[in-house]
Amino acid sequence: MEEELLIAFDSTQQALRAEMLLEYAEIEIDIFPTPKEITAGCAMSIQFFKADLIGVRKLIAEQNVEIRGIFSKNGEGSGYIEVYE
Repeated sequence: MEEELLIAFDSTQQALRAEMLLEYAEIEIDIFPTPKEITAGCAMSIQFFKADLIGVRKLIAEQNVEIRGIFSKNGEGSGYIEVYE
């Protein structure tokens, strides 16, 4: 099973913008409620496969999308760890 990562946002506007850009770039994503363990200003997060991390990071940087961070599930059970800010 391929590992999935989560992008958290401070605003719904940036989340919706990122969703549009990622879908346009044909990166497979899912909209996901922001887990309570991640402090963010937006209740919506975007989940994607780790294999797409380089493309996601490039798109975020090129399009100046404001994110809270990119998170991975903690391998020890519960919680999330930030893998990219």
